[in-house]
Amino acid sequence: MTLARDTGSPERSVRARLAAAHDAVVGDRQSAVGVRALVRESWQRSLSLKIDPDHPLVRLDLDADRLRDYRDAHPLALALPTIQRLLVRHTLDAGLIVAIGDQAGRLLWVDGDRELRRKAEGMFFVEGADWSERRVGTSAPGTALALDRSVQIRGAEHYARLVHPWSCSAVPVHDPDTGAVIGVIDITGGEDATAPATLPLLEAAVAAVEAELRISRLDELARSRPRRRLAAETPALPVLHVLGSDVGRLQAGGRSIDLTTRHAEILALLAWHPEGISAERLATLVYGRDDAVVTLRAEMVRLRRVLEPVDTGLVPVSRPYRLPRRLDLDATRCLAFLDRGAHRVALGAYAGPVLPDSQAPGIRMIRTEVSARLREALLSDAAADTLLVYARTDEAAFDAEVWRACLRLLPPRSPKRASVVARLEHIDRELAQPSATRPGLA
Repeated sequence: MTLARDTGSPERSVRARLAAAHDAVVGDRQSAVGVRALVRESWQRSLSLKIDPDHPLVRLDLDADRLRDYRDAHPLALALPTIQRLLVRHTLDAGLIVAIGDQAGRLLWVDGDRELRRKAEGMFFVEGADWSERRVGTSAPGTALALDRSVQIRGAEHYARLVHPWSCSAVPVHDPDTGAVIGVIDITGGEDATAPATLPLLEAAVAAVEAELRISRLDELARSRPRRRLAAETPALPVLHVLGSDVGRLQAGGRSIDLTTRHAEILALLAWHPEGISAERLATLVYGRDDAVVTLRAEMVRLRRVLEPVDTGLVPVSRPYRLPRRLDLDATRCLAFLDRGAHRVALGAYAGPVLPDSQAPGIRMIRTEVSARLREALLSDAAADTLLVYARTDEAAFDAEVWRACLRLLPPRSPKRASVVARLEHIDRELAQPSATRPGLA
C-alpha cells in the first residue's frame, strides 16, 4: 500500500510545500509560510523539548502484562464494542488503522487493516507505545491531547520525519461527569485518514462512546443507591444493539451480553412497540404466522431466564407482551439523530441494517424503515462528503441514485468526481449482467 499516493499536481505541490516548511522550521530553525498555526505552534513546542525529528523518543511505557492489566481497568475498555462497530469494522477494507490511547498518549489498542498495522510497527505505532507530543512531537493523537480538541495532521506536518508518509485524525474522549480527558481515538493511514468526512465520523464515534460511558455510569450509580431512592432518581437506560449484527448485544445493569438472533428479534420488537403486542401479533411478527403462539411462549420462557440475572425490569410481561421499562434501540437512536438533522452523527451511528440476516417479518419491516429513512434523509439534506461515505457502504454500493446525487453535489473541479463517475460506470456494467453472474449474488 502506498501511504502518500500521487494524486495530481495540486497534491504534489502541497506536499512539497509542507516538506520545505518542515525543513526550514524544524531543520534550520527558520520561519516559513504556508503552515497552519496549529502545526507551527506544535513544532515549536516539539523544538523546545529538544526532540530529534530523525530519532523521536517513542518508547514502550507498558510491557505486555502491565498493558493488559491497565487496559482492563481503563474506562474505555467498556466502549470497545462500540468503537469496533462504528470505526474498526469500516477500516478493514479501507486501508486504515484505529488506535485508542489513554490521557497520557499511550496507545492501548491498535486495530484495523492488518498489512497497514504491520507497516506501522516500523515507526513504533504499536500498543503500549507513548505517542504523546513530549515523545514524538506533532501527531494527531499527541497534539489532540495537548490541545484538547479534534486534530488532523497530514504528511510532513508531523514533526518526526519517520511519520511523513502517514496522515492521521484524532479526537479526545472526555469523562461524561467531570469533563476531564480520559483518552483519545485516532485514525491513521494514507490520505483517506484526513479526508473531509473522516473527522466528523470520528467525532460522532467519540460522542457515542461518551454517551455509552454516561449510561454505564448511571447504571453503576443506580445500583449503588438504596432501593427506596431508586424510584425518585433518573433510571439508567438499557440499550439493545441490533444494527449491523445478527447477534443482539444488550447493555443493562452494568453488563453487556450477547443474545441469540431470536431473542434479539423479540426484544427489538417489544422495544419498537412499547405499548405492547398481543401474543398472536407478536407470533406473526416473529414467525410469520399467528398460530405459532405456543412456540413463542416457549421462547419467551427462555428469554426471561436470560434477562432475569441482568435486569428484572427488562423481563417481558404478558397480556399484552410488553417491557416493564424503556429499552433503547441503537436503531431508534440513529433515527433520532436524523430527526434532529445530525446526518453525520446518524451515519456514524449506523453500523448496518437491523439484524441483517433475520427473516422475521417484523424485523424486516423495522430494517426497511430504518434503512429507507436514512437513505432518504441523506439524499435530501446531506452534504457531499457525508453522502459519499454513505455511498461506499454495502447498502449503497450499487445504488445509482445515491452515486448520481454525489456527482451533483460535488464541485465541478473536485478530484473525487472521477471516482464517482467510474463507480457509476461500474454499476451500469454490473447491473447489465444476469443476476446469477453478478458479484455477491448466487
